[in-house]
Amino acid sequence: MFNRANRLQLLGSAIFSEMDELRKKKENEGISTINLSIGSPDLPPAEHIRLAFQEEVLNQDNYRYTLASEFTEIKEAIVNWYNKRFQVILDPVTEVLPLMGSQDGLTHLGLAILNPDDLALVPDPGYPAYTTSVILAGAQKYSVPLLPENNYLPDYSKIPSRVAQTAKILFLNYPSNPLAAVADLEFFQRTIDFAKRFKIIVCHDLAYSELAYDGYKPPSILQVPEAKKFAVEFHSFSKTFSMAGSRLGFVVGNSEIISALADIKSNIDFGLFKPTLKAGIAALTGPDDWIKANAAIYKQRADILVDGFGKLGWEIRKPKASMFLWAPLPKGYQSSKEFSFKLGERTGVIVTPGVGFGEHGEGYIRMALVGSHEYLRAGVERIGRAFF
Repeated sequence: MFNRANRLQLLGSAIFSEMDELRKKKENEGISTINLSIGSPDLPPAEHIRLAFQEEVLNQDNYRYTLASEFTEIKEAIVNWYNKRFQVILDPVTEVLPLMGSQDGLTHLGLAILNPDDLALVPDPGYPAYTTSVILAGAQKYSVPLLPENNYLPDYSKIPSRVAQTAKILFLNYPSNPLAAVADLEFFQRTIDFAKRFKIIVCHDLAYSELAYDGYKPPSILQVPEAKKFAVEFHSFSKTFSMAGSRLGFVVGNSEIISALADIKSNIDFGLFKPTLKAGIAALTGPDDWIKANAAIYKQRADILVDGFGKLGWEIRKPKASMFLWAPLPKGYQSSKEFSFKLGERTGVIVTPGVGFGEHGEGYIRMALVGSHEYLRAGVERIGRAFF
């Protein structure tokens, strides 16, 4: 009877829902599935975080709207954490904004800064939320290829000058989802130079900064001199602190961009649940040894899959960070969607086709590093029996 808004046809990818339907189908057939398609942390938050949440949930005064003045404590905690972790100085009043998860901010950012005639530079392959942000704003997208020969970093020299001169924002994400690629400060310096030359806003998604291995320590783009003139950086409690269901994140950096996003948010919601804020403060200010232990578990999971598949003859690059593997299709396959469906049908192992992250994701699949060691070994064994 009613027509849906046209923009809904542009949102997301049917592939993600199709893979979940395949999972349900196999389970309805009585086949246990090994679901490596969703990057949802399965490790619990540390006890001090859960205890803080428990205490605040029982406080009867914590169920009112959270006023702006009540964000002061978590803003100070974010400022101190950023200074300790990245040696970046932030103004808690103008350069920090707590969010209902980083995706909340990322998808609303376009509404705050993009007009219908504006152009956004979006990585391909890339996390779908960046495209969603552009579409919701009614703006235009220009795909920036991330290719293995350039270590999955954008080559700014390949972006036509007419495009760069028109672009208003560039989205970046390192360590990367889905690519598990990483970047160094030299790359971020080139990025700020590019932004400065063409007067482009840089939006860096740093959700996986603490899931790094083998001595690698992901930097912040805000460590680059003058970066705050052009850049904002998003962070998530979901990955670092295993608080995915709590929906808490933040954005820091350029005060004008943050102010614009804050105006959008003030017209959409009434702030965050106070127990969530208190748990977030406990996460930022409490002991961090368990964060390193969590990262070590993700590395072990990556090793199990990469080494296991390597013994089968399926060579996959071992990541330095993130909770994903970006795997080229085995020999004989060209379509990531076709292979992913065959994999699910034959083995019950569910993965995400690379094409769901953009046209340059074709030829790859993404696997999430979730589940116990036994769970992952079972996945390797099933795939080995069915395909190798």
